[in-house]
Amino acid sequence: MTVVIILASLFSLLLARVPVAFALGGMGLALLVLGGFSPLMAPQAILSTLDGFILLAVPLFLLMANVLLKGGVGDDLFAAVNSWVGHWPGGLAVATILSCAIFAAISGSSVATAATIGTVAIPAMIARGYDKRFVYGLLAAGGTLGILIPPSIPMIVYGFITEESVGALFLAGVGPGMALVVLFIGYSMVHARITMVQGAGTPATMSERRTATARAFPSMALAMLIIGGIYSGAFTPTEAAAIGFSAALFVTVVVLRSLSWAGFREAVFDSMITTVAILLIVAGAKIFGKAITLYRIPQDISTMIAQAIDTPLVFILVVSVVLLLMGLVFEALSMVLIMTPVLLPSALAMGFDPIWFGIFMVVMVECALITPPVGLNLYVIQAVARASLGDVARGVLPFLLLMFLCVALLYAWPDLALYLPFKL
Repeated sequence: MTVVIILASLFSLLLARVPVAFALGGMGLALLVLGGFSPLMAPQAILSTLDGFILLAVPLFLLMANVLLKGGVGDDLFAAVNSWVGHWPGGLAVATILSCAIFAAISGSSVATAATIGTVAIPAMIARGYDKRFVYGLLAAGGTLGILIPPSIPMIVYGFITEESVGALFLAGVGPGMALVVLFIGYSMVHARITMVQGAGTPATMSERRTATARAFPSMALAMLIIGGIYSGAFTPTEAAAIGFSAALFVTVVVLRSLSWAGFREAVFDSMITTVAILLIVAGAKIFGKAITLYRIPQDISTMIAQAIDTPLVFILVVSVVLLLMGLVFEALSMVLIMTPVLLPSALAMGFDPIWFGIFMVVMVECALITPPVGLNLYVIQAVARASLGDVARGVLPFLLLMFLCVALLYAWPDLALYLPFKL
């Protein structure tokens, strides 16, 4: 009964349009006071949370993503990929997905990926004759690769909460990320054949490909620097974020000369706003998590699940439904912060690896990014394309089904996530 009252109160605050951070923090503080615990636990929880070294990666990755966005890196990246695959049936769609995957390996941000690639890909695809809803859905779904293909801000937060290795989480995200890329590309090519959308016709010349690739090479090299550095152990994810930000400045200011002072200032302010929002949510969720732990709610839920659910498959199905329903109300990061302390104990009791479960949660959070009414990527594409939210939402439905298929593959073949971090 206590669980129902707490959740009902939290949902009431959110429906009353109280910001997520303050709803979580306020509920947590109220629970501490009502439970007879010291309210001083709230500021202590905030201080211990925001003092974490790993969270430094969040503003640095955001800075890097926004610098690349303002520097127009997406244009060069899309042009280079399109020069190689644009003549295929559905070649523009394939180029869009590949561009999203490459930019995801640089930025760690879903919104930045969707906005950067969408700005150049949407008008090009519509001009080529692609169905508008398909284009909007493709970009909204392609943007979600930004939080699955490492580096990933939700993975950083999950690792911070669970004290699991962020490097292992990054490695575990590679397999599912590539699986989603293949699924999206396969569907795009089938869609192009069914709708009779042709490629560019004449392939680009080798000279054109070399020129376009040379222009995009610094950005690709940046992705290889970040990923290679983390996986080789040369630097931590936080150090990778700092190096990536510095390298992004060098690429956009010195090499490409595409970032103006005004663009840099906008990148800093945008990153600051997003960082403050994320850290406030993290702080509020920490207070709420502290309170529900003292009330033994995660343990009670774990016991209830263990008594009611006797197979891992049923558990995953139930958790998937819960996360989908949560995604209708919460944005991505809030879901990770709220649901991880509640669900992880039950997942461990069921025998799931915490790294695998983190990747599973990130894929489900990806689904939340493209489900109305709070799917953030829907609003990003709506703003970029100046389209109706209904058209964007209907366009993502096939890609949402492909994400569910990825979850099924992840369950059936756990090594899709676990092979690289533990068996390679």
